[in-house]
Amino acid sequence: MARDTRRPDRVGEAVREEIAAFLAGGVKDPRVVGLVTVTAVEMSRDLAQANVFVSIYGSDEDRATTMEGLESVATGLRGRVGRALRLRIAPHITFRQDDSIARASRIETLLAGLKPAPVLDAADQKDQKGSTPEGSDDGR
Repeated sequence: MARDTRRPDRVGEAVREEIAAFLAGGVKDPRVVGLVTVTAVEMSRDLAQANVFVSIYGSDEDRATTMEGLESVATGLRGRVGRALRLRIAPHITFRQDDSIARASRIETLLAGLKPAPVLDAADQKDQKGSTPEGSDDGR
């Protein structure tokens, strides 16, 4: 019997939606202060472990406090996810901070700071395409 290799991806997406709904509904832990977005969920092949990647908007202190709050609600959230998705074994949830948005923003800033290449007019482009330096052997 062939194993369904897409099942962890499908379950991961369902877990992401359930956790996002939980966070949108309001978390009772007062340490969760920043705006939290669930960016991705990676499931183990046996569906026993879920790595939940979150992006937290706020200061560094708010991020650290929010991560502590999320770690404390993870055990209660495990039962909720297991019941909602009717899983035989509820996955152990581990929250991880996703800094890909910050990295992408930094890359965009760096790219915007680069000096643009000079724009050649039509005559310059024609000269570059049609001429080769004399005496050069370019293999033709």
